[in-house]
Amino acid sequence: MNRKIIIGSRGSDLALWQANFVKSSLKKLGVQTEIQIIKTQGDKIQDLSFDKMEGKGFFTKEIEEALINKEIDLAVHSHKDLETRQPFGLKISAVSDREDPRELILIKKESFDPNLEFGIKENGIVGTSSARRQTQLTAERADIQLKDLRGNVPTRIEKLRTQDYDAIVLAYAGVKRLKIDLSEFETQLLDPKKFVPAPAQGVLGIQIRKEDEELDKLLQNLNHPEIQEQIGIERAILNRMEGGCQLPLGVYCENKGGYKVWLSFAKSKGEKAQHLELEGDAPDILVEGSIRELQKL
Repeated sequence: MNRKIIIGSRGSDLALWQANFVKSSLKKLGVQTEIQIIKTQGDKIQDLSFDKMEGKGFFTKEIEEALINKEIDLAVHSHKDLETRQPFGLKISAVSDREDPRELILIKKESFDPNLEFGIKENGIVGTSSARRQTQLTAERADIQLKDLRGNVPTRIEKLRTQDYDAIVLAYAGVKRLKIDLSEFETQLLDPKKFVPAPAQGVLGIQIRKEDEELDKLLQNLNHPEIQEQIGIERAILNRMEGGCQLPLGVYCENKGGYKVWLSFAKSKGEKAQHLELEGDAPDILVEGSIRELQKL
């Protein structure tokens, strides 16, 4: 490929890690690239919880518009942030391997109680703006006090240090990629089959214009079809439940000689999550079965 590829990215540490990861991968294929930083609605508005922000695509809309307008050639996203329906003219060309999908609880040393679920002291204040996380936390610990928490990964950790939180919940993938020193905190890594992550958590989505067949062909060198298939099941369930990032739905899929999904769902942010497990050989049938069971809850 003779042309330089412009990669669109948010400006956070994690987003730039992701963009540079793809940049490095393309360099190995002999492709020249440049990263262009784009601010999204989610970056600009830091004082509102997600459920009070208008529309969807808080961290992707402006980047996708730049892609449609040919200001950039490629966008790198945390796949879990993407809408399940792609904007007209765009496609996910490739997905990364999956980083550890588990959730991580960071707890102040003085707020740690190893005898209680999640290791958080009684009546502890836990920071998270995710309805999915909130409903799973309160399903096990009705005493926990929930408090909204916004910002990128380093910002959230700094808020734990300096503000009125006993613990916060993060995706472990982001912390691991940034190699953040967590030695000042107690840490709890949660089994994704018990505390179910967001659909496609830990996976990067590489988005391009559908018409860019040359770039699409090149990006197949970076694609992981087995991961694409697994998160395809996860995101198909999210799509059928007509949910965005504030639907209290967790979905995690594995394929070990057959597909199996673990589900967590609550009808609203104020309810306690319920859990399901289903398995099958055909992705479409597994998705249909999951929807039927979720609709019974």
